[in-house]
Amino acid sequence: MAKLKVLVIEDNEDDVFLVKKILGDLGYDLLVAMNGEEGIEKAKTEKPDIVIIDTILPGMDGFQVCEAIKGLPENKAKVIINTGNIDAIDATRARKAGSDEYVAKTSDFQYVIEAIRKLTGEGD
Repeated sequence: MAKLKVLVIEDNEDDVFLVKKILGDLGYDLLVAMNGEEGIEKAKTEKPDIVIIDTILPGMDGFQVCEAIKGLPENKAKVIINTGNIDAIDATRARKAGSDEYVAKTSDFQYVIEAIRKLTGEGD
């Protein structure tokens, strides 16, 4: 079975380091983009299975990036919005942008891992 390809769009280098360590240890094939434009381009060319997007990015915000990726022709990626600002307004924006999941950002990425497993059927 092929490894799950995960694109992480995150501009915080400490968070990128953590997510690479945690998700890499779980065996996922990881791609990283440091801003929305780069993330959209990688989503087009790399065709990831899962895209994890931070809400606060330079230039485009995570909601705009989510809309752009969901609007790509032939996009099949599931999108997880990952934020440190959990509130009803952001949750509504995430749904409107087309995200498949909206989770809290934590240092252990527990919620992200749970969302990936839910969206891919892993662990069922």
